[in-house]
Amino acid sequence: MSKVKPRHGIIAALDVGTTKVACFIARATDDGTLRVLGIGHQLSRGLRNGAVVDMEEAETSIRAAVDAAEQMAEERLREVVVNVSGGQPASTNVTVEVSVNGHEIGEQDIRRMLDVARHHGQDDERDLVHSIPVGFTVDGNEGIRDPRGMFGEKLAVTIHAVTANPGPLRNLSTVINRCHLDIEARVVSAYASGLACLVDDELDLGVTCIDMGGGTTTIAVFQGGHLVHTDTIPVGGKHVTNDIARGLSTPLVHAERMKTLYGNALPSPSDDREHLKVPLVGEDEDGATNQVPRSMLVQIIQPRLEETFELVRSHLQAGGFDKLAGRRVVLTGGAAQLQGVRDLAAMVLDKQVRLGRPVGLHGLPEAAGGPAFATCAGLLRHAVLHHSPDTAAKASRTATLPGGGRFGRVANWLRHNF
Repeated sequence: MSKVKPRHGIIAALDVGTTKVACFIARATDDGTLRVLGIGHQLSRGLRNGAVVDMEEAETSIRAAVDAAEQMAEERLREVVVNVSGGQPASTNVTVEVSVNGHEIGEQDIRRMLDVARHHGQDDERDLVHSIPVGFTVDGNEGIRDPRGMFGEKLAVTIHAVTANPGPLRNLSTVINRCHLDIEARVVSAYASGLACLVDDELDLGVTCIDMGGGTTTIAVFQGGHLVHTDTIPVGGKHVTNDIARGLSTPLVHAERMKTLYGNALPSPSDDREHLKVPLVGEDEDGATNQVPRSMLVQIIQPRLEETFELVRSHLQAGGFDKLAGRRVVLTGGAAQLQGVRDLAAMVLDKQVRLGRPVGLHGLPEAAGGPAFATCAGLLRHAVLHHSPDTAAKASRTATLPGGGRFGRVANWLRHNF
């Protein structure tokens, strides 16, 4: 198999979320090491549940985050790797099989197999985000990464295809293009977060990465080193803030502050003794306030987060991945930082849960090294894995395939490597 040229030079990642827009600029060395040069983040405006709802406001937020990162890095960007959380990303595994009649498997057999894959995997109503070859099978023997040169009767490949509704994807692309930036690649948020935070043993043994954003919660299941399932739930940290604002009749900005400073996903014995001052909606800054016990705040937060994890559990069960993914869960995203979330997730999902933080990035300041920036860090990692020297050997494990079209991406990857 031919080698892929190592990725080096400047790489830019753009995480466009419901509550924040973040931009990382990094330099990749020949050995795939990443050093962060610039960081910019901005409150997100013009987005709801991961989708653009106001073009101008979204453009302003993106420009501000990118400009801050460019000034810090002293570089000008032309293209970015961007996340996908809107458009209801969902995945399916397509397995196609062709007969090779006992002769040596060659490139023509692979192309013939891909023609069948195009026929079975075509979906005119949704856009392809990822198409990842999970593995080849020759006469029922699984785990084959390079079938070229082998002999057998039947050759099969399983492709993990991730698609999303085209409207939100095109709206996001349009906004980014209006900022004079091209999109190098699109990566589902939880997939990117998994690349940033998961270790090899977790990827091999089975793990579920849950990215808890402001407007959406995205799920990525890894098994045997492959991404095997993705899903999205339209609930996030902003819904918790809205619940607090409604329940306590306080402005959203104060609800967010109370959630961050005093919020907890689980009750404690001291909650009834601690009282919080709650400004009321419509009152001046020095106007009337309420005194409420902290337990009331927890009673608002806990049901919403329980509902979120119950939805995650039901989605995994519906897809048949609840047991397949093992007992390991990694939480990322800004909403995962709330006190007690890890313990609540362990109770509801009945799994071992840890908080994921980006690893393997040099020069990343502590303030940007938490779960809230996992997606942005993972976008950088995706860009490096996509071009690293061993990508050819591990493409089925970590890389989104290059090229355009639907299964044309698979064809390009196989043509390059075989």
